[in-house]
Amino acid sequence: MGELLIKDKEIVTPGQVLAVGMDYLPAQNSFREGDKVISSVIGITNVSGRLIRIISLRGKYSPKEGDTVIGKILDMSFNNWFVDIDCAADAVLSMREVSEFVERGADLSQYYTFGDIILVGVSKVTRSAIELSMRGPGLRKLFGGVLLKVNPSKVPRIIGKQGSMINTIKDSTGCKISVGQNGFVWIQGEPEKELIAVDIINLISKEAHKEGLTDKITGLLQEKLGKQNEREKQSKD
Repeated sequence: MGELLIKDKEIVTPGQVLAVGMDYLPAQNSFREGDKVISSVIGITNVSGRLIRIISLRGKYSPKEGDTVIGKILDMSFNNWFVDIDCAADAVLSMREVSEFVERGADLSQYYTFGDIILVGVSKVTRSAIELSMRGPGLRKLFGGVLLKVNPSKVPRIIGKQGSMINTIKDSTGCKISVGQNGFVWIQGEPEKELIAVDIINLISKEAHKEGLTDKITGLLQEKLGKQNEREKQSKD
């Protein structure tokens, strides 16, 4: 019989034995050595049936086809924009992959220029290139707002199951929020509400591994928004 030595959502370290026996199977960031399943990174455990995954708490973003990311325009050529998406290599956005029609030979800076923040999709990943596309619903240039950076491993917790967590924050604060798989979060709304959203998202990132986080976030949002409404009421009196 196999024995599970860790709990779900437990923090583990490289080399730590997670399970003994053949009943459990190593998945992401874990491996088998004899009859033991061992962690290869520092991270948070995810036990699903017989599979043991480790969500890494360190390291840069590793792009995958189909990801939605937030990037910054770094440079451009005659046909492409070069985009920083916070991974080992810069990514490329071709003039053919933007939503606007761009004539050959056009000045690309008239569409997207240095420092612009864009919401894009990862369309292809090879050893030599990361290709991006803006041909998809909601993909666009992001204007104004604030840009927050979190560990990419915390993004699933920030989004929540079927978008439950991020939708709670959006609905409560009235902010527009876009979350990139590369760990960038764009928030736009009333300045006071933006600050509340930033605080909440930072807290989720910090406490992503803890139980009861959803209830804590819901209560904290009510508390912060209640105080904000009270301040606004007092300023009008």
